[in-house]
Amino acid sequence: MTPADPTPWQTLLQVVGTFLRLSLFSLGGGNTLLQEYHHLAVDTYHWITARQFVDLYALAEAAPGPSSMIVGLLGLGAGWRHGPAWALLTAVAAEVAVLLPSTLVMVLAVLNWNRLRDAPVRVAFEKGLGPITLGILFSVGVTVIRTADHGPVALLISLVACGLMLFTRVSPLWFMAVAGLLGGLGLVRP
Repeated sequence: MTPADPTPWQTLLQVVGTFLRLSLFSLGGGNTLLQEYHHLAVDTYHWITARQFVDLYALAEAAPGPSSMIVGLLGLGAGWRHGPAWALLTAVAAEVAVLLPSTLVMVLAVLNWNRLRDAPVRVAFEKGLGPITLGILFSVGVTVIRTADHGPVALLISLVACGLMLFTRVSPLWFMAVAGLLGGLGLVRP
């Protein structure tokens, strides 16, 4: 370990602090912060590589469960250099840090939301969040495509899949299956 490398405790505190700060900004679900997760995990703290980020994102999306699963996987990656036990501890701490504050705020909001049923501020808030969330998710999609697609074939596959998802009712599972098959046959390489 070089002097610049953080200790296990420093890594744990870094992960917890990072996800506590981000917890209250995940409007529309955990994936809305994916671009920031990428920036912090890959560019700022160097917990993982860009390729590992894309792989962890794919794993988190393919597995059943909440979209915030990516946070636990990022915590796992951050703590891995200190050993498997630290990796598990950091993963759990990351999930708690990202879920607890936003969950508490949502419980308080739900308990009081009906009191504002007809208030203009509630109507404006609800109408304004839709376009904001869609814009953030579009930005996340661009980040994932830029990180994952290395070559014209992979980019074309991503663009076709995006177009079909936007303009048809075909299940995204079919796109994942076809992409997995193309990758498994070696026709598309990371």
